[in-house]
Amino acid sequence: MATNPQGVGDQIEHLLESLRPGKDKEIAEELVRLLVQMYGEGLTRIAGMISDEKDLMARLVKDDLVESLFLLHDLHPVDVDTRIQQALDGVRPFLGSHAGGVEFLGVDDEGIAQLRLEGSCEGCPSSTLTVKTAIETAIRQAAPDLNGIEVAGAVSDEPGLLQVRMGPPPDWHAPGVVCPATKAEVS
Repeated sequence: MATNPQGVGDQIEHLLESLRPGKDKEIAEELVRLLVQMYGEGLTRIAGMISDEKDLMARLVKDDLVESLFLLHDLHPVDVDTRIQQALDGVRPFLGSHAGGVEFLGVDDEGIAQLRLEGSCEGCPSSTLTVKTAIETAIRQAAPDLNGIEVAGAVSDEPGLLQVRMGPPPDWHAPGVVCPATKAEVS
C-alpha cells in the first residue's frame, strides 16, 4: 500500500483539530510532537551515515514519502534554490513555446519564491495564466516546503470582460414582422 505523505499529514491535522480542547488534546499533540522528534532524530542519524553516498541520497529523495520526511526534518540534500532552478529547467521548453522565459529571483524571508516572467505574450492573459500555472505546479512539486510563490510580470488572473449582445442585430427583422421604426412589414 503506497502512502500519500500529503494525505497522511492532512489526516493527522484533521484528527488533532477534531479533539476537544483540554488535557486529552494537549496529550495527543505532545505525543505527535515526540514521535515526530524521535523519527526525525533517527532519520538525521541515517542521513549522516550515508551522507558520503551522494547517489544513494539522490535515489532516496526520488521517493515521495522519503523526500517528504527529509523535507519535514530539514534534511533534504538539495537546497530549495537548486530544487526550484531544476523545476524551472524542466518547464523552460514549454515556456519558450508559450511565453518566453522566467527568472528566479530567490526565496524571501517568509519562504515565498519570487519569480519574474520574461517576454510573455503581450495582452494575452490566457497564455500567461497557462505559463504561470505550469511554473507554480512544477515548483510546488519540487519545493513543497515553500510558503508561497509570487510571479511578477504575469497578466492579471482576472479574465477580461467579454460583452455579448443578445438578440438579432439592430437592422435585422424577421420576414412578416412589422418594423417598429417604419411601421412597414419586412419581407
